[in-house]
Amino acid sequence: MRLALIFCLLLFTWVTQATVYKWVDKDGKVHYSDKPISNSEVVEFKSNTQNQIKVQQPKDLAPETKEEVTPATQYKMSILSPKEDETIRDNNGDITIMATITPDLKPKHLLVLLMDDKVIGPPQETPIFSLKNIDRGEHSFVIKAVAQNGKQLASTPPRKIFLHRAIVNKKPQATTLN
Repeated sequence: MRLALIFCLLLFTWVTQATVYKWVDKDGKVHYSDKPISNSEVVEFKSNTQNQIKVQQPKDLAPETKEEVTPATQYKMSILSPKEDETIRDNNGDITIMATITPDLKPKHLLVLLMDDKVIGPPQETPIFSLKNIDRGEHSFVIKAVAQNGKQLASTPPRKIFLHRAIVNKKPQATTLN
């Protein structure tokens, strides 16, 4: 059974081998087809006709690029304020996050603040982030040092805080006297 199947597959590939025909129309344009047309001739391909792709060797990296690829600086980062599980009471929803980083950031490196796994604000060079109008509740903060190409260089452990904020849009209700 297997032998018959292999024979049928080989026969099928031989039968389906496409022949290419070439002809020139009245305007002098050359055309190719898999169907014979009057005044067409069969195109014979040489055995060495192959699609060849040449891969270019990567160029040596410039000295300034090599520094970014292999960062020699190992940053140590931590969030100083607020403390872990601290409750902040602010009716405006303002929070200031302060961190420490050693050694100092290189000029092409930036800090990014993530609140609840989402980037908050633009990247910056200073480790002090002032946030305005944050919703009340539990929040987790992480600060990451990144290169300009987006590669993460260092990160702080997550810091969980609680923001206590009075109800903001509560309408005054009329009171009745009994």
